[in-house]
Order: sequence, then C-alpha cells, then structure tokens
Amino acid sequence: MPSPRSTSRVIPLLCLLGAVTFWGTSFAAIKSAMGSFSPMTVIWLRMALATVVFAPVWFFLPKPEYRRGDVKWLALITLLQPCVYYLAEGYAIRYTTSSAAGVISAIVPLLVGVGAWMFLREHLSARSIAAIGISLVGVAMLSLGGQAQASAPNPVLGNALELIAMVSAAGSMIALKHISGRYNPWFLTGLQAAVGAVFFLPGAIAGEPASWAAASPGAWGAVIYLGIVVSLGAFGLYNTAVTRMPANRAALAINLVPAVALLTGWLALGESLGPVQLAACGIIVGAVVLAETGSKTAIPAEDIETGLSRAS
Repeated sequence: MPSPRSTSRVIPLLCLLGAVTFWGTSFAAIKSAMGSFSPMTVIWLRMALATVVFAPVWFFLPKPEYRRGDVKWLALITLLQPCVYYLAEGYAIRYTTSSAAGVISAIVPLLVGVGAWMFLREHLSARSIAAIGISLVGVAMLSLGGQAQASAPNPVLGNALELIAMVSAAGSMIALKHISGRYNPWFLTGLQAAVGAVFFLPGAIAGEPASWAAASPGAWGAVIYLGIVVSLGAFGLYNTAVTRMPANRAALAINLVPAVALLTGWLALGESLGPVQLAACGIIVGAVVLAETGSKTAIPAEDIETGLSRAS
C-alpha cells in the first residue's frame, strides 16, 4: 500500500501532468475556435461556460480564510489571469501558429524565477540570468524567423503578445501562492472564470452574437473544450498542485507544454515550423534545461507570503 507521504507527492504531480496536457492542447483548440469566432468571443464563451458549469459547486467549497488586504491580491490575480493573459493570448493565436505560442510558454518558469528574485529577494544565479537571456534570444528568433502564412499572418506581433501573456501568467502564479494556503484552489479557479466572464462580455457583444449560429460544430466543440476542460480543469488542477508544492517547482512542469502544443499543432492543424524557428525552439528548450540543471532551492510558502507582503 502506498504510504501517505508518497501519495502526497504523487497527487500534485498527476495534477500538474493533467494541467500541462490540457494547456498544451489548448493552443490548437483556440486556433480552431477562431475559424468561426473573434478572439474576444472565444474568450468570453469559454469564461461564461466555465462559470455556468462551476456555479453549482461554488457553494460546497470550504469558506476562504479572508484576511485584511486579501482583496488586492485577489484583484491582482484575476487582473493578470484571466484578463491580461487571455486578452494577449487570444490575439497572439490569431497572428502566430499555435506551435510557436506553445513553445514560448516554456519561459514561464524562468519568469517565475525572476519574480521570486524581485519580490522575495531570492538569489538569482548567473546560470539563471544566462538562461533568461538565451530564452529571450530564442523568442526573438522564433518571431523574426516566422514567415507570414494563412495560420500566422503576423508572427512577430503574435509572438510578442504571447510573451506578454506569459509574463502575466508568471505574475499570477506568484501572487496566487501568497494566498493559496487560505483559499481553496477551486474557489480561486471559479473566481477567475467569473471575473473573466464579466471582463470580456463587452468584447463578445461587439463580436456580433447573431453570427454565432453560423459557427461550425468543430468551433463550438473547441469552445466547449476550452471552457470546461481547460479553463476549469487545467487551472483547477494547477491551482491544486501549487497549494501542495513551492510555486517555482510547480512552474517547471509547464516545460512540457511546448511538446504537447507542437505535437497537437502538427496532428490537428497540419502546422509546421521553418528551419530558423526549429532552431529557435531548440534554443528556448536548451535555455530551460540550462536553468533546471542548476541547483534549486524551493521557496517555502511562508517565505513567499512574507516577501510579497514586504513588496506591497
């Protein structure tokens, strides 16, 4: 029989594996949905669907242990993700390939490391600094090496927007860790979905709702997948994992997202990358490996809370 200790380690790892798998396939799903809907419509539909599905569960969750000042952290978390994150990524997928966007997501762990250095005054090694610089070079090559095509009309703009989305995601992860010990992870997931449904409603209305009836079944299927499986499932699983391990360790699992995104983009959408972009992918992955092969010090939850409190 597995010991309680081994089980406590396996559960968050399984949660992370499920989350990154769903995230990796989400890029192709977004691309498919945008064949019939505008970016703002896709985002609102997935947020609204997630909110409706989650609503019956909301009242059965444990009550959060609210403390004075938590509202600013809740506001920061929901502003960064879903608001800024989905706004930037929604348009990024419109201008670049889902594969390229997925590869750029690999730099999130490095961005989390920078955030830990800025807000926790944690030591940032020369290896980490070099990895961050190399990864940014890779992102630049990925963008500049992209050729305009039907699936990527403006790869430079698309990849830049995806980078902004990843910065927002990293900021949200660090802020979420600050209050994760007192808030149920599914409560935070439902809150993010509800805020997103309100925030993106004006954009959805501007996207001519009357035209939604003409959307293809595949586009509707992609929206349903994004709303239930990705917006609720992936973020709920990740939030569950991050409450049971340091934020920097949880963020490392995101390195699997590019592989899933590349495979899904190739199989589902027939996407391909040019020689320069393939080299850029190798550089980004190499930078992540460089950062991970160094010694790592876990960030205790109490240190994160203390550091963020001082930063505020």
